Amino acid sequence: MWIDPNQPKSRTILMVDDDSDFRWTVSNVLTAAGYCVHQVKDGDECFEFLEKNIPDLILLDFRMPGKDGLYIAGQIQKNMSAIPIVMITAHGNVKGAVGAMKIGVYDYVTKPVDNNDLLFTIQRAIETQDLMAEVTRLRKTIDDRATLCERMGFGDSIKKMIQLVEKVAPTAFTVLIQGESGTGKELIARAIHDMGHERNGPFVAVDCGAIPETLIESELFGYQKGAFTGADTNKPGYFELANGGTLFLDEVGNLPYPSQQKILRAMQERQIIRLGAKKAEPVHVRIIAATNQQLSADVNAGRFRSDVFYRLKEFSIDLPALRNRKEDIPYLAKRFMDEAQVELNKICSGFSREALNMLISCSWPGNVRELRNVIRQAVLLCDVHGPICPEQLILAGDSTSDPDKTETACHMNPDKRPLKEIICQYTESIEKRLITEEIERCGGNKSEAARRLGIDYKTLLRKMKINHIR
Repeated sequence: MWIDPNQPKSRTILMVDDDSDFRWTVSNVLTAAGYCVHQVKDGDECFEFLEKNIPDLILLDFRMPGKDGLYIAGQIQKNMSAIPIVMITAHGNVKGAVGAMKIGVYDYVTKPVDNNDLLFTIQRAIETQDLMAEVTRLRKTIDDRATLCERMGFGDSIKKMIQLVEKVAPTAFTVLIQGESGTGKELIARAIHDMGHERNGPFVAVDCGAIPETLIESELFGYQKGAFTGADTNKPGYFELANGGTLFLDEVGNLPYPSQQKILRAMQERQIIRLGAKKAEPVHVRIIAATNQQLSADVNAGRFRSDVFYRLKEFSIDLPALRNRKEDIPYLAKRFMDEAQVELNKICSGFSREALNMLISCSWPGNVRELRNVIRQAVLLCDVHGPICPEQLILAGDSTSDPDKTETACHMNPDKRPLKEIICQYTESIEKRLITEEIERCGGNKSEAARRLGIDYKTLLRKMKINHIR
């Protein structure tokens, strides 16, 4: 009997046949060849099995009492067409088996079964299915690449970054994404998830800076009922919620120093312990982290553990600021204009040359997020069927490419707005700048920034959300 020594042992075959002796004989042959075989005697048991399990291949008898093989194959093809089916039939039913192939059955073998023919047919069916799955994966990768370009731009820096995403996505590497606020760090994290082996699992995003220090452990690892006052029920943490998928730790530099060690242990041991629990639970999670600050500087300053930093930085991706990829600005501006036109049910004729030049020359301290907000406002303010002109571009920063210059309005009051509205706009701009600078001075520690600004933690988080500060 021929046996493929390279056949993976994890391949699962469901055998559907009413003849128990025949099932036993064939199952022994398949098991000896390295397959994992499950046996059922009829269509009802077959459908019951498929409700909870997905085999790599189904070996199906053509003639059975009740629901015959042709009916069962038709139902499987209708609901689970990706599973290859090999039909087993007597010589007298070959015509029917050939007919079954027209509805999607991969192939058939005849009784009495030749073991070598059976194993060869099964191997060929699985290899064909693997090839189809790989083609599907490659097509999805191409689609994901196109989608990412459509959302971020087609400049050389974005194309190079997408190449890095495509290389790291199919691996198990932990990825650290670094970039200024508004550059699209979560977008890249989701792309890595969608292109990776975890794509069928959950994607759980956690803003590390938005969780109070006292709740970090319970939020990440969960807790058992009675673990502390107020713990009335069991609660899974983010690691458990992301099991089988990706956990995205956004602004990971804001994690309190004591919590970093616990996250490192969870990543290394692939298990977590809920607060109040007595034993660890296994978790299989891919970690992607992001930060808008240089973690290496925090490591040197003693604010971030070096072992956690290097564990997170198995692979790193640096997102360029919008001011460093100005070739993408016209495309992004057009895309945001199209989106705003649909949202506002309004038609614009595009951008005037002066408006486009202004967009390209602006430093964009808020990056793509700021550009989108400016374009939405411009579509709202511009005349119907008219172009977007400079006076409709309400920019929070200056019109030069120098990000260090003091932020002032590019146009003081071109549309003669009321004084109260102008003051409100500049108050919000100043507030956003003060909060951003204070958080940077505190090394990303939001609790300390709130204390220095004389406001409570929740008020700071609310103002950060209003001003789109990440």
